[in-house]
Amino acid sequence: MKVIKNSGDIVEFNSDKLKKSLLKSGASAIVVDNILHVIKAQLYKGISTKQIYKMAFSLLKKTANSHAARYNLRESIRLLGPAGFFFEKYIARLFASEQYQTVTNLTLQGKCVMHEIDVLVKKKEQIAMVECKFHAGRDVASDVKVPMYILSRFNDIKERNQPVFDRKDIVSKCWIVTNNRFTADAITFAKCSGLNLLSWSYPDDNNLKTKNDLNSLYPVTCLTTLSIAEKDKLLILDVILAKEIINNSDCLNRIGLSPNRIKNVLKEVTELCSYI
Repeated sequence: MKVIKNSGDIVEFNSDKLKKSLLKSGASAIVVDNILHVIKAQLYKGISTKQIYKMAFSLLKKTANSHAARYNLRESIRLLGPAGFFFEKYIARLFASEQYQTVTNLTLQGKCVMHEIDVLVKKKEQIAMVECKFHAGRDVASDVKVPMYILSRFNDIKERNQPVFDRKDIVSKCWIVTNNRFTADAITFAKCSGLNLLSWSYPDDNNLKTKNDLNSLYPVTCLTTLSIAEKDKLLILDVILAKEIINNSDCLNRIGLSPNRIKNVLKEVTELCSYI
């Protein structure tokens, strides 16, 4: 069966790939097999992968909200846009979960000019700048021009005192993070230039997806028991991660949820973040 990807490419439907992603949601093998059976019965030539995703999400939600939320991770990271400001905060949370000190949205003086920096992180006296490349479209890739440009900024900033964490901080590393992917040339250039890359699926064993699952860094935008407007209100309150709600349920009161809905949200968050 031929299906149409978001990019417009026509490919063969891959049931094994869909099954693998469904199992990663935490749903049981029996549930996954039932979902696949329903989806296969509704397939038709030329159906979009977006429509297949919507069907899978809807069927997962009927089994458990937390399964649907976990399956929705990549889309929920995209919803941290449109400008990417909250994506930068999410990335700062990711580094903080690995015992980094973090500062977001600051300006540093380089040798030649001033630079706006998305995130600055520090661990064991080593300081790195983190540049976030957020893409609202799922199929947009960061090409080689991105690391080339950021390298020039890094070279202007490094080896200069930057009084952020301490009075004599020196930036010695650079990360580039995207919610989508890097092209092959971008990866090759970054490796050659000593830049660190992080994307949805790169590096293979330590990417956004694996880091998220390891430390339960699910953004509030993945929660199925909240509306888009309610998620936006939480982000404005600086509640970026779903697990931040567990010990701060008052934030749900502040955005106007009823006691019964608060109970449902907390149930989903607890199930989502307790999954291993």
